[in-house]
Amino acid sequence: MKDKFYKYIEQLQNTITSKLEEIDGKAKFREDIWKRPEGGGGKTRVIENGNVFEKGGVNISAVHGALPESMQNYFGVKDADFFACGLSLVLHPKNPMVPTVHANWRYFEMYDKTGALVDQWFGGGQDLTPYYLFEDDAHHFHQVCKQACDKHNPDFYQTYKERCDTYFWNAHRNEARGVGGLFFDYCKANNETSIEDWYDFVTEVGNSFLESYIPIVTKRKDLEYNKTQRNWQEIRRGRYVEFNLVHDKGTLFGLKTNGRIESILMSLPPNVQWKYDYHPEKGSAEEKLVNVLKNPKEWV
Repeated sequence: MKDKFYKYIEQLQNTITSKLEEIDGKAKFREDIWKRPEGGGGKTRVIENGNVFEKGGVNISAVHGALPESMQNYFGVKDADFFACGLSLVLHPKNPMVPTVHANWRYFEMYDKTGALVDQWFGGGQDLTPYYLFEDDAHHFHQVCKQACDKHNPDFYQTYKERCDTYFWNAHRNEARGVGGLFFDYCKANNETSIEDWYDFVTEVGNSFLESYIPIVTKRKDLEYNKTQRNWQEIRRGRYVEFNLVHDKGTLFGLKTNGRIESILMSLPPNVQWKYDYHPEKGSAEEKLVNVLKNPKEWV
């Protein structure tokens, strides 16, 4: 399974980066191939200063070795080895009318000291972070997510949509990071669903990503914007940074397993503002966004 899924994310990385370069029309992805001293490595691809994308990354990695003590405590195991692979992407567009997007699809195995497989699971999801709320964009993104889920289980979309709203929640701000999407983790074989079934589901979601995001980019990338709107985008990006550094499990896992810092922090936007006690004007488009972030909606 680990070889099968790694081959899949290699292909998906190529598909996504090719399409994003086509949409941007200017910038190309820079590739870094890196090795992890304890075992494994990855392929980081970063795009910067494009016509459309100010900064973004589409990264894959496959790492293995002894599970660090902090993670053994987290999982409640002793003397375990692990293998983890996945694709993680974040795209920060230049135009504040185009939303930031994040996605991740991953697979994890754990072994005892004899090398026997003792646990395995999939995880992942995709979520949208707009700076100005276009409700039809949120509807489109969620509709594509729902279509991917419905092919596998009629309960998946609502379950994983609610988990996304719960997970991407900046508790110290009492607001969501964005308008959500899907979030699933610890997808393990059970009486109803085999690990092959989970592979089929996760790859279905991964394959739906470009359909969920590219039509939104195409629709919004050439809209006019002003300095005030750009400032608002940078203030909201600050909330994105706060979530990734304070709450995000993927960031924390990477830091605790001696992952490559440049790849882990690739998700951070290049230009950000923190204004003291800033509040948008009453009745403004900016306030409309914040109101939705404080009260997650049903989009489909």
